[in-house]
Amino acid sequence: MFFHSFSLGFIAMSVAHRSLFLAILAVAACSPAEQAPAPAAPVAEVAPASEPAAETEEALIARAQGIHERVITLDTHADINTVNFTEANNYTADLNTQVNLPKMIQGGLDVAWFIVYTGQGPLTTEGYAAAEANALDKFSAIHRLAEQFAPETIEMAYTSEDVRRIDSEGKKVAMIGVENAYPMGLDIANIKRYQELGGRYVSLAHNGHSQFADSNTGEADGVWLHNGLSDLGRQAVAELNKWGVMVDLSHPSKASNMQTLELTRAPVIASHSSARALNNVSRNLDDEELLAIRDNGGVVQATAFAAYLDSAKHTAYLTALNGLRASVAEGLGYQILPGAEVRALSADERIVYDARMAEVEALVAPRKAAEVDAVAPPVDVADFINHVDYMVELIGIEHVGLSSDFDGGGGISGWNDASETFNVTLELVRRGYTEEQIALLWGGNLLRVLDEVQKIALEIQAEA
Repeated sequence: MFFHSFSLGFIAMSVAHRSLFLAILAVAACSPAEQAPAPAAPVAEVAPASEPAAETEEALIARAQGIHERVITLDTHADINTVNFTEANNYTADLNTQVNLPKMIQGGLDVAWFIVYTGQGPLTTEGYAAAEANALDKFSAIHRLAEQFAPETIEMAYTSEDVRRIDSEGKKVAMIGVENAYPMGLDIANIKRYQELGGRYVSLAHNGHSQFADSNTGEADGVWLHNGLSDLGRQAVAELNKWGVMVDLSHPSKASNMQTLELTRAPVIASHSSARALNNVSRNLDDEELLAIRDNGGVVQATAFAAYLDSAKHTAYLTALNGLRASVAEGLGYQILPGAEVRALSADERIVYDARMAEVEALVAPRKAAEVDAVAPPVDVADFINHVDYMVELIGIEHVGLSSDFDGGGGISGWNDASETFNVTLELVRRGYTEEQIALLWGGNLLRVLDEVQKIALEIQAEA
């Protein structure tokens, strides 16, 4: 009983007191019974380990800024309008566009993939000719920016080595993606031609079925043209692999995508798509597609497009905003026209209408925070990173990236143009992502896929 009580008491002692107690016992054991032990020096208590100090908001922001400056930030989808690529009007100025050089510099966006986009038209000789003219005009515009208007500020890149070299020289980087293979017509040789013009990814369809593949838009009416890929589309997948061009799965139908994944010898990308599990729209990718892209070694670039991130939230916001606009316009005696009617206006009528709408917006601006944002908050960067988190959890961080779809409908509160790019990095830091992980999301994964696609292309060419 004594031993039990002694043991409990001994265990209850602090480390310092236990040490002192054992030292006293040792002295007693070695001394004559009548000798009293020498008094021991007092031993200080051992303080418990303190919790690490919480990071202040100022320190977190500073850490995020450092990460943002060190990693290569790459946005895989920025649409263009060729009216902004002329000698007198181009991206060297801070135009009313979401992407241009001043905004890229301000926001620390290093790489912009400018898009050769062509809307889907008729599958006819005339349709193909008009589409080709549009595509070649956009290729030329992008090259003019990098080679004529601002060669000391931005340079074209064709490989990941180009990207890293140009970035190390302190310049911005331009790359080219082709959104919709429709302009290629029926000539499969155009794939190599577009690759030579700088195209480094191609989607086989956009909104509407092309000669190559069905579009996701077939879900709306259940009408399909090919039930996935056409025979020409199957040839196109092989040809894209052969010439080192990434296949983009962002707009084709699920059947087209799954068939592409079965056929391709190289990793694929989705240049601007989010998670369908979080927002059920046909432009997002469901879990089966996401997992198949993971197994293929590809990458999905989550996109900052409000309607793809949270449709219900975005609809509520637009309802409140448009209500305020209508009220202000009515007070001025103006009427807000539907888009189709605006496009039908003559040039002179459009000038008058635009001036009136600018007047409306000027009056809406100071009331928006209280009467719109407070009632129906806009889709924001946190909603965007929710999709990133979901996909990282499902398919792994090595298969997820970031895109904006700027000047093509993209833009959210907090990342509404390239000047606000840092806010994405800041939210990733808040979520606990490390610098290495952020570097992968911001471009490392995409460049890894480009490397693999180009390596496999050389192997395929060697087989011929």
